[in-house]
Amino acid sequence: MTKPRTLGQLRASGYQPRSVKEEMRNNLIAKLRAGETLFPGIFGYEETVIPQIESAILSGHDIVLLGERGQAKTRLARSLVQLLDEEIPAIAGTELHEDPFHPITAQGRQIIEEYGDDTEIIWIPRELRYGEKLATPDTTIADLIGEVDPIKVAEGRYLSDEFVIHYGLIPRTHRGIFCINELPDLAERIQVGLLNIMEERDVQIRGYKIRLPLDIFVVASANPEDYTNRGRIITPLKDRFGSQIRTHYPRTLEHEIDIMEAERQTFPAEGYEVIVPQYMKEIIAEFTHLARKSPDINQRSGVSARVSISNYENLLSSAFRRSVKLGERQVTPRVSDLPAILASTTGKIELESSGDQREEKVVEKLLQGAVLNVWKRYFLLQEFDEVVQRFENGLVVEVSDTSPSMAYVRQLSDVQSLKSALAKLGATGSPASIAAALEFILEGLHLNRKLNKDRTFGATRYRR
Repeated sequence: MTKPRTLGQLRASGYQPRSVKEEMRNNLIAKLRAGETLFPGIFGYEETVIPQIESAILSGHDIVLLGERGQAKTRLARSLVQLLDEEIPAIAGTELHEDPFHPITAQGRQIIEEYGDDTEIIWIPRELRYGEKLATPDTTIADLIGEVDPIKVAEGRYLSDEFVIHYGLIPRTHRGIFCINELPDLAERIQVGLLNIMEERDVQIRGYKIRLPLDIFVVASANPEDYTNRGRIITPLKDRFGSQIRTHYPRTLEHEIDIMEAERQTFPAEGYEVIVPQYMKEIIAEFTHLARKSPDINQRSGVSARVSISNYENLLSSAFRRSVKLGERQVTPRVSDLPAILASTTGKIELESSGDQREEKVVEKLLQGAVLNVWKRYFLLQEFDEVVQRFENGLVVEVSDTSPSMAYVRQLSDVQSLKSALAKLGATGSPASIAAALEFILEGLHLNRKLNKDRTFGATRYRR
């Protein structure tokens, strides 16, 4: 059907306007009945955060998402747009997305009075009904609510004329969702200016006797650390949010890996086949989980999921660089590629204390713990008694992040007892997979104190 283009056509179509919260509530109910995924790309919140968000929306509550950095707070807020109608009608030619049946500005009312049922209607897609502002100490009331526009005054309008007002971000999100990121960073006097918007749903600009009954769903994000250190949400404003929902980091390796896979940057690489063993993904995820428990790292600052994502990207890049240089078509990361994550980790963590090379030592310690923990999930030490005996008889294996995969296959021919362990890791047939698995096994034996490891420039030797 052709969409109504005038107020008269809209009225004849039987269209009934709804408030934003009613709209979101009804659409949420429809999605729940249909069993649809409400927040695609969000992992680990299915039993915790998402049910609380659903309850808040069903209750018509504005929301504060409280959690450390890198917990998908902004992504959750932006995903709420999917609960809005695909399109809504608005009066054409107005600064705000005004309901044709209930205009809230003098401009909107004037247009309706002048044109009546012939008033032109435009349709606003849901994507344009979302507004977002990162709260900073220099954010002003003019940014959020509005201010007198000196250009309009210069054009000859009187200061007493409502038309001289330049509306801020919040009024311009009328009939939509407005997100304030890092709310505690907003100066307290600016937070006071939001009280009417949160409760009475209107705005006050300078000395104008105007009332804008805004229809807005407000969602804010905050870091618990900010509550006590950098700023706070003033009590009257916090009281006006219906629900405060605590986010958290992924609680399982599976969820961490899902996030890594979903969020990593990908590029077309014609002619190259990327094979990432499951145990290497687990090592990256385990590293992040250990970092979130480490006494060497400031846990109040948090260890973002971006650490896992960036580390995974660097691990794959290191493997890809080797394949390009060696002319190999299979790209498979190895344990010897793990030092590449140092660059992607150190800028994202804060240590409890500092010192020379302190970050490198912390990262190395966590990496060793991650490799050992993952290794123990796959193997028992007894499985390698014969292998260890071969090393006691003088076997030496050399590995390197620049060694061709076939060099590992040739060394493996002397250690037949390793083949069952390689099969357990799924490393059969592919030289690149065999090379990665061999490094993982040897490093695990070293960390279990069954083998010694000598590091030389560009290479590592495992011996007894």
